[in-house]
Amino acid sequence: MMAEKFYITTPIYYVNDVPHIGHAYTTIAADILARYNRLKGKKVFFLTGTDEHGQKVEKAAQGKGLSPKEHADIMVENFRALWKKLNITNDAFIRTTDMEHIKTVQGLIQLLWDNGEIEKRQYSGWYCTPDERFWTEKDLVDGNCPDCGRAVEQIREENYFFLMSKYQDRLIKYIEDNPSYISPETRRNEVLGFLKNNTLGDLCISRPKARLAWGIPFSFDETFVTYVWFDALVNYFSATRYLAPHAEMARLGDFWWPADHHLVGKDILTTHAVYWSTMLMALNLPLPKNIFAHGWWTVDGKKMSKSFGNVVDPNVMAEKYGADAFRYFLFREVPFGLDGNFSEEALISRTNTDLANDLGNLLSRFLTMAEKYFSSIIEIPAGSSTELNPFAGECMYAMIPAVDDTHSADWSNLRFNIILDHIWSIIRAGNNHVAQKEPWKLAKTDVQELKSVMFNIWNALRLSAVALYPFMPDTAEKMWKQLGLKSLADETKQSLPGTLPPEANKYPKIYEWDWKPGYEIKVSKGEQLFPRIEVKKETGKEKEGKGPMTESEQVSAERKPEEINLITIEDFAKVQLKIGAVLQAERVPKSAKLIKLQVDTGEMRQVVAGIGQVYAPEDLVGKSIVVVTNLKPAKLMGVESQGMLLAATDSNGILSIVAPEKEVKAGAVIK
Repeated sequence: MMAEKFYITTPIYYVNDVPHIGHAYTTIAADILARYNRLKGKKVFFLTGTDEHGQKVEKAAQGKGLSPKEHADIMVENFRALWKKLNITNDAFIRTTDMEHIKTVQGLIQLLWDNGEIEKRQYSGWYCTPDERFWTEKDLVDGNCPDCGRAVEQIREENYFFLMSKYQDRLIKYIEDNPSYISPETRRNEVLGFLKNNTLGDLCISRPKARLAWGIPFSFDETFVTYVWFDALVNYFSATRYLAPHAEMARLGDFWWPADHHLVGKDILTTHAVYWSTMLMALNLPLPKNIFAHGWWTVDGKKMSKSFGNVVDPNVMAEKYGADAFRYFLFREVPFGLDGNFSEEALISRTNTDLANDLGNLLSRFLTMAEKYFSSIIEIPAGSSTELNPFAGECMYAMIPAVDDTHSADWSNLRFNIILDHIWSIIRAGNNHVAQKEPWKLAKTDVQELKSVMFNIWNALRLSAVALYPFMPDTAEKMWKQLGLKSLADETKQSLPGTLPPEANKYPKIYEWDWKPGYEIKVSKGEQLFPRIEVKKETGKEKEGKGPMTESEQVSAERKPEEINLITIEDFAKVQLKIGAVLQAERVPKSAKLIKLQVDTGEMRQVVAGIGQVYAPEDLVGKSIVVVTNLKPAKLMGVESQGMLLAATDSNGILSIVAPEKEVKAGAVIK
């Protein structure tokens, strides 16, 4: 029986770009999914690469006195080097200048032409050179490109058009019939709204060679080259023909196509959900199983931009804090489908709290006690099975949703932060076990019980290492070896990029065991996983020359702790606080932060809160919150708010909703 396949893609990145956090975010997500599915025993094909045609590449090369291909050969190494630094295990790296890709693009255009899906016509439109695309008059914003805001020029020329408009109704029906085709649901609704409220036009897929020489020529008309987006989208299919493991099998049986996930940023969702989907329909090819559009990372709520001087360089973050800490932060901090606010302060806080204190400290304490009490020998005690050992059962219960997609939808829905929370429940359980059992006391009173406790901690760490492997491969490998086990990659038969793993699910072998009581394992201390990061507080003089302060820094600088406005008990009594139960929650359109809540506070009221960058609406339904109920109603982005929920932010700006410790009836007054 042939193993199940898993095909995951990132967008191909524009070769002129300097790799930034957005590129890293998508690619690490794909790597996490690839590693996880390899461990599940699937045949995995993980594809990334670069988009190397177009006017901007041509102009950049001319400025350096190079050919476009020579320029691309240099620039592509920026991406290859970053993926190596971030421990990315892509199976292939496609370049749109690959000859096999070029042949595939030409072949598909020829097929569309032969089938009457392309026609040649005169076209007049407003052209944006930086974005390399045409716009209609109504698309323009103040006479400029709606995407980049730069000037456009009117061009009238003959071009080839893909008859995309004929597939509008079919695409709407497909998206409605296949709810998981576009994720998250908010993005699916955006695409459906776009398709239902606009008339889809035909897509210009050519540029005259006289105006743009650097592109893939049409096989039936070499005076035209292919529009870069058409060329780029085909990479997902063309790679299966010549780059995938066992590519010859793909040619015979289309083993790899369709893709399981196309991971994209939300800014290119329409291109994939509309252009690519209709192209595949016209070619009679299956559509990908899922297109997942993730959010953006911002700084102080602003989109990263060179002009703002706030672009985060993933090379610097990996070098400064380590690849694993950077990977962990990106996927623990914010749900994958939402926008997130990036700050080094938050990254340091996560590293110190979760990685150094919780994980690193548990491993360090365990290894120190093992050395002190048992000369670093851990013995499998009698009654170590999950049936006889409640703690082992607790850890196993937490482990299952973190590794088994048949028992949880977290993996299929790409809820990386929730999966990491499952893993941290194992780590927290290990720390609580140490605190409750107090091994240092057992060493004096009950050595047999101490052996059982030490095994339990060892097992919690072992399970954590396995579950962390897709997210933090270096850390998991270090833990595995210090716990006295073989290389995690060897133990799980982890395949190398470009090879096919054995056809078996590795996870049951890892998180279950058949070791008999008395079996001994030699553990050993190694390097500290995550040394605590000490933050030096900068004086005003040290801050000089480092550019303008961010908004959050300005607020901190202006805040004087001694300036406290004292109020009387009568003043406080004027504020009416009640417990509210959230019954419904939805995003406020066109806002990244605002969520509209329907709350039961003894009576129904609508509350609008700026918590959307931290909480997803579906995660709020059912929660109990604290609401100020006697505030004068106010409108936020045109939506009335009839109260205010209470939330707190820590020193790093991380927000948490204030909630009662125990279940309290909705409408209860807080005194």
